[in-house]
Amino acid sequence: MTSSPSPILVTGGAGFIGANFVLQWIAETGTPLVNLDKLTYAGNLANLASVAGDARHVFVQGDIGDAALVAKLLAEHRPCAVVNFAAESHVDRSIHGAGEFIQTNVLGTFRLLESVRHYWQALPAGEKDAFRFLHVSTDEVYGSLGPADPAFTERHNYRPNSPYSASKAGSDHLVRAWHHTYGLPVLTTNCSNNYGPFQFPEKLIPLVILNAMQGKPLPVYGDGQNVRDWLFVTDHCAAIRTVLARGSPGEVYNIGGDCERANLDVVRAICRALDEFLPGSAHRPHERLIAFVPDRPGHDRRYAIDTSKVKRELGWQPAVTFEQGLKQTVRWYLDHEQWVRGVQSGEYRNWIAANYTQRQKAS
Repeated sequence: MTSSPSPILVTGGAGFIGANFVLQWIAETGTPLVNLDKLTYAGNLANLASVAGDARHVFVQGDIGDAALVAKLLAEHRPCAVVNFAAESHVDRSIHGAGEFIQTNVLGTFRLLESVRHYWQALPAGEKDAFRFLHVSTDEVYGSLGPADPAFTERHNYRPNSPYSASKAGSDHLVRAWHHTYGLPVLTTNCSNNYGPFQFPEKLIPLVILNAMQGKPLPVYGDGQNVRDWLFVTDHCAAIRTVLARGSPGEVYNIGGDCERANLDVVRAICRALDEFLPGSAHRPHERLIAFVPDRPGHDRRYAIDTSKVKRELGWQPAVTFEQGLKQTVRWYLDHEQWVRGVQSGEYRNWIAANYTQRQKAS
C-alpha cells in the first residue's frame, strides 16, 4: 500500500498571492495542502471557490499567532513544508495604523516560527532533513533606489522606509535568526509588485481598473513617476514552488518581473486596455479620468529587482510579459463582476474615502 503524499501548510492562503498559490499548487502538483487564514478584509473565501469541496484543500480560519491552533494543525496534518504568506501588506494602511502591521508581521511571524521550530525539532531524521519553512517577503525592505542605481540584489542592505516595509524587514530578520540560531531550514523570497486576478482593489492596478469602469477619478500620487518592477502573480507563485523544491536552506531569493514601469505609465496602459475592451464606454478615452493627488508620506521613488540569482541557481524566469499580464488582469476584472461586488464592501468604501477622497479634495 502506498502512503499518501505529505501536505504543506500555507498561511494567508485566502489573500491575493496566497490564493493564487493555492490554486496553482493544486492544479500543478495535485498534492494536498492545509490553508490557514485569518480572513481579515483582504482574505476572501471567494478567491478559493474553485477548490471548495476539494479534498486536497483543507481550509482553517485562524491566526498565525495562535500557537495552540498552529501546533494542533502541525501535529494533525504533519506537513512537509510551511509557506508563509500571512501578512499585512499595504503601505498606505500602515501609515494610517502601524500597530496591526507590527502585530501580524513581526509578532505573528515570531509565534509561527516558534510553533514550527518545536514541530520540526521533533520530526524523525528523514522528515526533519526534508522539511522547509518558506517566508514570502517584499523588495520594499531594501528601501528606495535612485534613477541610475543598480537593482536590488540579495546582498543589498535593508533600509525600510514605511511602517509596512519595516515590519516585513523585522520578520525577515527573525526568519534568518531562526535558521542561524536553531538550524530551522528556512527560505526567504523577496518579490516585486504583484498584479493579477483576485487582488484586493486598494492596490494600484485593480483600483484604477474599477474606478475607470465606473467613470471615477483615477488617483495618481505626486507626479506619477515612482517606478516599480511588476510581476504577474502566477509567475510569482511558480517561482515560490521552484524555491521550495530546489532552494538551499538559509538562502534568500529575489523574485521580479524584469519590468520597471512608472506608475503613470501603468495607469495609462490600463486606460488603453479598457478603451480596447469597452469600445462603447461613455468614459472613453479613460485616460481623461486621471487625477493627480498629493503624494503619500515617505513615498519610495524606485524599486528594481535583480533576478539573476534565482535564474542562475534554480532555473526560474518570468513567463508572462507586462503587456500580456495587464490585459489578462483587466479582462479578469471585467469578467468577474460578482467577485468585485463582493469585495466592494463598506470596509473597502470607508478605506477609499479615507485615503483617496480626502487627498483629491486637498489637491
